[in-house]
Amino acid sequence: MSLRARVHTQEDHHAPGEDGHLVTSYRAKLLEEIDLAEMSALAPAERRARLERVLGHIISREGPVLSTTERSRLIRRVVDEALGLGVLEPLLEDASISEIMVNGPDHIYVERAGRVEQLPLRFASHEQLMQTIERIVSTVNRRVDEANPMVDARLPSGERVNVIIPPLSLTGATLTIRRFPRAFTLHEMIGLGSLDEQMLLLLSGLVQAKLNVIVSGATGTGKTTLLNALSGLIPGHERIITIEDSAELQLQQNHVIRLESRPPNVEGKGRITIRDLVRNSLRMRPDRIIVGEVRGGETLDMLQAMSTGHDGSLATVHANSAEDALLRLQTLASMSEVEVPFEALQDQINSAVHVVVQLTRFADGSRRITEIAILDSHGREPFRIITVCRYVAQPMAADGRVYGHFEYFPLPRRIAERLYMNNQPLPQAFGVAASDDLLATRSLTR
Repeated sequence: MSLRARVHTQEDHHAPGEDGHLVTSYRAKLLEEIDLAEMSALAPAERRARLERVLGHIISREGPVLSTTERSRLIRRVVDEALGLGVLEPLLEDASISEIMVNGPDHIYVERAGRVEQLPLRFASHEQLMQTIERIVSTVNRRVDEANPMVDARLPSGERVNVIIPPLSLTGATLTIRRFPRAFTLHEMIGLGSLDEQMLLLLSGLVQAKLNVIVSGATGTGKTTLLNALSGLIPGHERIITIEDSAELQLQQNHVIRLESRPPNVEGKGRITIRDLVRNSLRMRPDRIIVGEVRGGETLDMLQAMSTGHDGSLATVHANSAEDALLRLQTLASMSEVEVPFEALQDQINSAVHVVVQLTRFADGSRRITEIAILDSHGREPFRIITVCRYVAQPMAADGRVYGHFEYFPLPRRIAERLYMNNQPLPQAFGVAASDDLLATRSLTR
């Protein structure tokens, strides 16, 4: 039975307090009867099987009388509490869930297919929730307490975890787990409606012709998923360095070096930032650099790398439009300790960035590329962008879904020539402008 069915069956609607009391009680009895030293020597699967057998004997001996289904459910919950993350264990096993949000012990939400829903699950108490949180953060040698009330961590299986507890959180201990995204290919994303064949041809040409691409979008729009798909277009013989806060990219090429930033330890020392890694990567002879997300002073280093011989690099940025992405890059680059005039930063961005791919998540949970824009400005002049593809959405239909269509516009001649010189086909839907002077450019000013 799927998790969706399991959490909505009648048997799961026991009174939370009673159910939590049973789990707590039998967990204590189980721990009394097992030898922890002996258990630690067993493989994880053997350990779980042994605990399930012991707990089954305890329930048979002491009651209560339960149906086969109720008995199995109770055994699983108790063993999950003893070994894993309690009520979160089945959620982590459900591949359809992309995010788990715990707002205090009584409210658990998940995101499926872009939509958030509340589940009829809860922790038995605040203490049980804190025990689960401590178990999570201890796996990465972190701690959470009043002195360290905010923690970012990553589970061994790849999920990103954020914890914030009182007194900072007035809601109670709050836990957010973002699932490790599955690696989609661009062809699979066509099937999901995120782009079409003509856009795939264009993006493939842009990446293989070594243009620098910025993937832009708000939180949850699928930036990392698209970045991973675009990276699959990079030729296998190139040396690629990926730089991330939490390693999520899953490149299939052989010559890949994966770098991950490191937070400070409990003494507040040992922090390695994205900027440190970007600077170090320049000494590693990369053909391409992929930055999971730029969010601070490392943006300046990334732009300098893009404009000084590392063409074909990729990065993502949080922004709501292609225009906003360029302005945000300028702001982030200014956060470097090196004081650079805004006009000089315009020069850096105009030299470094060739393409902005904008992603949007719609009300029905679907995620689509809504614009592919070419940066057409030069030197220190204000940003000018040319839209070569955009998605035109219609009002939400009666079935709750958003429909629309893609529109295409001529490519600037210099982009078409770059594709031609790199033996990349020119998608027929776009064509080439007779003169770049005829293209409809949008100028951005602050």
